Amino acid sequence: MSARDFVEGEAMLDEEENEEELVDDYGDGEERLETGGNHYDSSEEDEDEDDDEDAVRAVREGFIVDEDEEEEERAERRRERRKRRREEREREDEHLDEEDLELIGELNPGLQYAAAADSKFKRLKRGHKDRDSRQPSQAINDFFNSDEEDEPAPDYGRHRRHPGDEMDDFIEEDVFSDDELQREREDLEVARPRKTIGFGATDTTGLDENALEDMRAAFGDGNEYDFALAMEEEEEQQEEDVEKHLDLKDVFEPSQLAEKMLTEEDNQIRLIDEPERHQIARKPYRNVVLSEDQFREEAAWIANLMLLKKRLEPELREPFQRSVAKVLEFLVTDDWEVPFIFQHRKDYMIHTVKVPVNGASADDSSSQYTIKAEKLLNMTDLWDIFDYDLKFKALVEKRNTIQKTYDNIRSVFSVEDPIVEEMLPIATTMEELQDIQDYLHFQYASQIRDLTLTNGDTNGEVQRRKALTRNFFERVRNSKAYGLVRAFGITADAFAQNALKEGRRQYTEDASERPEDMADGLVDNDFNNSSQVLKAAKGMFAEEIVMSPKMRKVIRQAYYMNGAVDCFRTEKGLRRIDEQHPYYEFKYLRDQQLSDIARSPELFLRMLKAEEEGLIEVKVRFENFENFRKRLYPNIESDNYSELADSWNRLRREAVDLALGKLERVINRSVKENIRQECENHVAKECREAFSQRLDQAPYKPKGMILGTVPRVLALSTGTGIIGRAPIHWAYVEEDGRVLENGKFTDLSLGDKDRGIADGKDLEALVELVNRRRPDVIGVSGMSPETRRLYKLLTEIVDAKDLRGALYTDDRDEEVSDRLEVVIVNDEVARLYQNSDRAKKDHPSFAPLTHYCVGLAKYLQSPLKEYASLGRDIVSIQFKPGQQLVAQELLLKQLETALVDMVNLVGVDINEAVSDPATANLLPYVCGLGPRKAAHLLKIVNMTGGVVNSRFSLLGVGVQYPAMGVKVWNNSASFLYIDYESADADSDPLDNTRVHPEDYDIARKMAADALELDEEDIKAETDENGPGAIVRKLFREDAQDRVNDLILEEYAEQLEKNLNQRKRATLETIRAELQQPYEELRKHFVFLSTDDIFTMLTGETAQTLAEGMVVPISIKSIRDDHIEGKLDCGVDALVGESEMTDRYDIPVRAIYSLHQTVPAKVMFLNRKTFTCNVSLREEQVSRPSRPAADRAHAGEWDYRQEEQDREALEAKTQDGGRTMRVIKHPLFRPFNSTQAVEFLGSQSRGDVVIRPSSKGPDHLAVTWKVADGIFQHIDVLELDKENEFSVGRTLKVGGRFTYSDLDDLIFNHVKAMAKKVDEMMLHEKYQEGSKDSTYQWLETYTKANPRRSAYAFCIDPKHAGYFFLCFKAGEHAQVHSWPVKVIPQGYELQRNPYPDMRALCNGFKLLFTNMQSGKRR
Repeated sequence: MSARDFVEGEAMLDEEENEEELVDDYGDGEERLETGGNHYDSSEEDEDEDDDEDAVRAVREGFIVDEDEEEEERAERRRERRKRRREEREREDEHLDEEDLELIGELNPGLQYAAAADSKFKRLKRGHKDRDSRQPSQAINDFFNSDEEDEPAPDYGRHRRHPGDEMDDFIEEDVFSDDELQREREDLEVARPRKTIGFGATDTTGLDENALEDMRAAFGDGNEYDFALAMEEEEEQQEEDVEKHLDLKDVFEPSQLAEKMLTEEDNQIRLIDEPERHQIARKPYRNVVLSEDQFREEAAWIANLMLLKKRLEPELREPFQRSVAKVLEFLVTDDWEVPFIFQHRKDYMIHTVKVPVNGASADDSSSQYTIKAEKLLNMTDLWDIFDYDLKFKALVEKRNTIQKTYDNIRSVFSVEDPIVEEMLPIATTMEELQDIQDYLHFQYASQIRDLTLTNGDTNGEVQRRKALTRNFFERVRNSKAYGLVRAFGITADAFAQNALKEGRRQYTEDASERPEDMADGLVDNDFNNSSQVLKAAKGMFAEEIVMSPKMRKVIRQAYYMNGAVDCFRTEKGLRRIDEQHPYYEFKYLRDQQLSDIARSPELFLRMLKAEEEGLIEVKVRFENFENFRKRLYPNIESDNYSELADSWNRLRREAVDLALGKLERVINRSVKENIRQECENHVAKECREAFSQRLDQAPYKPKGMILGTVPRVLALSTGTGIIGRAPIHWAYVEEDGRVLENGKFTDLSLGDKDRGIADGKDLEALVELVNRRRPDVIGVSGMSPETRRLYKLLTEIVDAKDLRGALYTDDRDEEVSDRLEVVIVNDEVARLYQNSDRAKKDHPSFAPLTHYCVGLAKYLQSPLKEYASLGRDIVSIQFKPGQQLVAQELLLKQLETALVDMVNLVGVDINEAVSDPATANLLPYVCGLGPRKAAHLLKIVNMTGGVVNSRFSLLGVGVQYPAMGVKVWNNSASFLYIDYESADADSDPLDNTRVHPEDYDIARKMAADALELDEEDIKAETDENGPGAIVRKLFREDAQDRVNDLILEEYAEQLEKNLNQRKRATLETIRAELQQPYEELRKHFVFLSTDDIFTMLTGETAQTLAEGMVVPISIKSIRDDHIEGKLDCGVDALVGESEMTDRYDIPVRAIYSLHQTVPAKVMFLNRKTFTCNVSLREEQVSRPSRPAADRAHAGEWDYRQEEQDREALEAKTQDGGRTMRVIKHPLFRPFNSTQAVEFLGSQSRGDVVIRPSSKGPDHLAVTWKVADGIFQHIDVLELDKENEFSVGRTLKVGGRFTYSDLDDLIFNHVKAMAKKVDEMMLHEKYQEGSKDSTYQWLETYTKANPRRSAYAFCIDPKHAGYFFLCFKAGEHAQVHSWPVKVIPQGYELQRNPYPDMRALCNGFKLLFTNMQSGKRR
């Protein structure tokens, strides 16, 4: 590695420096310098080179490479030398050396060799090109590439790659200019081999044949050792071929391959004939194979878990268990995915009972009966079974591992442990298995260690974290003191059995002497007095109780039955959590029962989040633990009555107390973690349910059209702008998704003829657009309450101008049209779309707000497609409170299942997916497919003509490239439909239905019966027109309704009797599909409610803005009888005359000024009109109402602690004696630091709040948003103040920066730093994510590029205004980081300032180089 890897804008070394490098590398310096390059005889040039030699060497050295890298470089030089020697041997074979030529010249004086001289001079002319072609690419070999060059370096035969483009080294140019072609021809002429001059050239040497024969006999013909040279050349060639062979992993980083799904694992998933989601989910358990007994156990295990949450009648429990077992078989054995099972195996999820009519006997076959059906499982249950299957496999894997450990111990040491043999087969949870594993490692620690030392196959890792503790207990077990443990008269397992109330009671036997007396006789070298023996024995027995699996089961069960949660505020929380803080609702919450937590899981997750932030402490405690402890004592005490018995019982109780203390800590952690997992799962499922409801809506239905028809849409929005000031962007989107027109309107105001007011200048254009395009609906949305005004304006325009949609035929066969409907559209997808890469790719010339309009229109056309297009960004949408507290992967998994359900309900037109990217986005969610298999399917279809004619053609029988295997095809076939073309004889109507190909024969039979065709008619029809002829005839004759006359019960009974197939529900599906293929089953398009619109346009919910809250308002106008203002969210605020002030002796205008921001209490909120009434009176503002949720939770509220904290804070405030300061500046807010952070949380990066400072009247605080979740608080010292309440004329920050006023400070300090933060975060070396993820990226990068070093920047979330510069000097070096501070003028690194990112990167590289040089010295 060289320092050119660090220095930006480096100059390429000149010819002589390049030659010096070759001398260093190859050692052939003198000869090479004589044959190429430009030379200068000036002594001054030589002196300059000597003077700069040390500097050049320093620049070259860069990072200190490790031994592995030096070895690689030496190997590279050896390969180059071998290659050069081989080329020289080849030239020697082709050309005679000088002695031969001299000899021949003496024999033939007239022979000339002008060609050789010619060639030499041609080589000199092109010498620099040849040297560059031999020189390895700097871009490949450099440790740190020069990523920040501004000026291109001179071109030395090869184009330098663009900064940061790692792939340019692999791109070759095939097109050359005429000059380049001419130079190539000259080089080829120079390089063209001359005819070999050997001993056989008698005309050249002048020797006759006899003389040549004598010479060969004496000296040989020169080919004696060709075999050895050939072998050496072959080995070298093989080595070079291996080095030259490049795979994708040699070119791309592993993260890039994984992102593009191009890894070897991705290819395997693509090609294996198994549903993709099954492959990915089961990847960790590929090696887990269940026996038949384990499979039956799994079915019962899953059914029992699900029954706990189901409320089924007792008579349905057994059918439920059978149903679960059957679904499990479908999932595991048959590899069918959930949508297939739900759609085509419904009968196994429904329990049917024949109920005789009129009280007849159920056994009477002649009696009439009705069918009573009970649905046992729904779609969510099927996904739960799929998840439970994975959990059971993990359970079996851990159980097998423990069993293997125990088997090894038993076979090697002849140990039989009834506790393990009893508990292991019946363990049903991970906690119980972990208990058994802990017991094994405690009870047989020395045996497991011996097995490990002798390479015995034990359970992976020995628990080193408790090695010292185990050593102590092993000493006790191997000492005389263990005799005292046995003298306790009962084992830990027997004690636990008594506590569990299982089996026969185990009685305790007292020893014959007192514990103290017995301890005297058990003294040895390990424990040299009786007190040590007693302490060791008591500790050992307590540990045996702690490690008893049965005792842990006792405590765990009691914990879940008697557990309670308490919240205790920390010192930090005391200050940070005020009454307006969202965490206040549980700041003093006590005695929250676990059953209460189950009803409000989001609350517990927020508690844990607050605990993570250090604001509160969440404790899960055992209620009435003392009573539980006392109830345990009789299970270990002896029944004897004597002083001896009392002494032993006292020792036993002490051991139990010691054990319970440890058990409480152990179980507490696991219980708290289990509750967290359950709460996360519950919230994730709530999000799934909410997402399912949003997906379960058909496109907006145009008037007069059937449900499912895609509308033509005109969408308009002002974004965050104000009507009349900001342009109104619009886009018209056809039903096929094409954007045919877009533009802007600036004035759409309606005129008033009576008052002589003309229409707005753009109104006529809007009317003309609507009349010409005839949209079915007008969609409106935006990001502020101004959208409501736009909605009203457009509604008035439609009414005034009588704007109508397209014509349609009504029930009386008359063509009519209705007035256009104006709809406020849910914009959650459009907001993500407007600035996305997808939007820029779809419409690169559109403005972001026009992209937004396109997103609104497409949402009206298909909410499902828009949600599916988001991919992993779907988690950005808020579905439920607390969603952000759930692990992202868990949330994604649940949301994906909702998409899978709905996509398979709707189906995908496979031919439309081939041509339409929006439809293709649905393919990964089709049953059996996934992103890899979906892409593979589209690739194969495009390779084979781009059209799918039948479902069977997807199976690819007899073709070179099948689109999918049999299993995947079985899963996906019925969910991929193909439009039926009646004119196409090969088109099968059933391919356009939800009927699975396995049921085509049943469907054709039903169609034939509906048409009343006999066997001969059916045969004739099918022989003439193919298998689909009967269904085509049914459609052709419009006789679909006749299938309603069929008695499906008889069909179902015949199928179950003859084929053992339960198809009753499937027959209903076939009947419905024959009447209306792929009928739209989704609900109607969902219009937003008033609360939804309010939240969408303001960002406020019922929890964040409600009556009684104190919020800041900006004053817009001041009247004598009222004040008008606006909340930050855009809601208009009105202050009545009685609510303006408590000081009636002072004019209102003297108290308040325009654009002043003041705190106000919300007295009334109208969410429909986006208005509120507020009070500015100090009496009201000082008494905000808490949200109703604060007291809605079950549990106790610690009023005493709350009052104590309030009094302490008030006393502290009084000691400070400060009056709330108000400054006339638009950015001023009367906030504390917590409120400022909350206010800026939803704002943009770089936004600022000026607020009062707690340091006194001569200080101000400025809080600005550095990044999401990161805020910097700046202390501003005010100097030269007129009075206590005015702003100082001189403002100082950090003792270094001085500003004249607040605007100067904001612009030249805060905004300047914000720009530098933006510059950092937009730099190519910046990494999103944490420091750990950046470290991981560096590790991955250097593994993929072992001869290069890497560095990257990432943000420091704990120190606002700081970044980490993380770097790794090679594959085997440690990863290090330096802090980078953002300052108004740039950045600071190691106390050195740098104006921009380029200078910072160069500075880092030089600093590191100097540091390494200092270490070497």
